[in-house]
Amino acid sequence: MRIREETYWKWADPQLHSRSHDEALSDGTSIDVQVRLSRTGATQLFLGIYTAHGKAMIEEYYHSRPGETMSRAMVWGVDRARALLTGLLPLEQAPLRRQA
Repeated sequence: MRIREETYWKWADPQLHSRSHDEALSDGTSIDVQVRLSRTGATQLFLGIYTAHGKAMIEEYYHSRPGETMSRAMVWGVDRARALLTGLLPLEQAPLRRQA
């Protein structure tokens, strides 16, 4: 079970349809990437990385991904999460809670 932090709850809106990508790694770490269209038509993205025990390592919420479709934003978010986890992108570049 994931323990959601403030960033997720600011992003969450059950009235908006979203698509999600969940991925579990061999060490139990998990990736949660969700995309949706806002009420004004902006593509929005949520990215979460969680420990095997469900604690948030990183949660990011992007209010807008200008020029990106939901599919393209999803690919970007999954690639970013994987890069953060594999060390291709230093974790220092991803604060635990971020809104962009």
